[in-house]
Amino acid sequence: MSFISLKNVTVDIPIYNSQSRSLKKTVMGFASGGRIGLSEKGFSVVRSLSNINLEIKDGERIGLLGPNGAGKSTLLRVLGGAYIPTSGEAEIGGKVGSLIDVSLGIDSESTGIENIYLRAALLQVPKKIVDEQLDSIISFTELGEFINMPVRTYSSGMHMRLAFAVSTMIRPEILLIDEWLSVGDQNFQRKAEKRLTELIESSSILVIASHSRNLIEKCCTRAIWLSNGQIKLDGEPKQVCDSYFNLIQ
Repeated sequence: MSFISLKNVTVDIPIYNSQSRSLKKTVMGFASGGRIGLSEKGFSVVRSLSNINLEIKDGERIGLLGPNGAGKSTLLRVLGGAYIPTSGEAEIGGKVGSLIDVSLGIDSESTGIENIYLRAALLQVPKKIVDEQLDSIISFTELGEFINMPVRTYSSGMHMRLAFAVSTMIRPEILLIDEWLSVGDQNFQRKAEKRLTELIESSSILVIASHSRNLIEKCCTRAIWLSNGQIKLDGEPKQVCDSYFNLIQ
């Protein structure tokens, strides 16, 4: 049984190129709700999450709402193990897969095929599985002979199709997504959405950050509104969406 348990989780991100408290930093501190402070060693600290308490059970589909800078991506990175809480406890039960940055590990000087193996290795997908699925991955990308060319010769759309195809090889118990992925033309987007839906359905827990009300209400069983690094509202998707989107309209 997969689960997520966060207890009083706080994440402070240091900014090391800052030498002293200035008028500008003071103003920024007020403007950010007091989330920018100064550490004992003299560098600035941004509090991205503050005292997050969260329990997610097997089978839940969680949608994260909030403006840019609210802490959605930071929370996803805590769940994925990329960020360690400054204080508090984060307990994750289950294999985690992340679609936060699908282009991570893509080498522009390597060919498309070489990058399939590179990205798969970062995702801890065994080489044997890549070998078995290579032809279907190449077919899915619709890159044709470009699959044997260096990625630096690709357009941005081609690059994203390659990254998306290999990233969705994972079959995690806990799936983390930062926004619904938009790749390629309309026909390819339909293929991508179908592939992503299959991935979501195979996972035990989904946590997705999005600005789309339709996506949250369609795909999620629960929604969480983050504001200034804190949970403002946690509940049924329509209830949370009504409160959030009525406020920002």
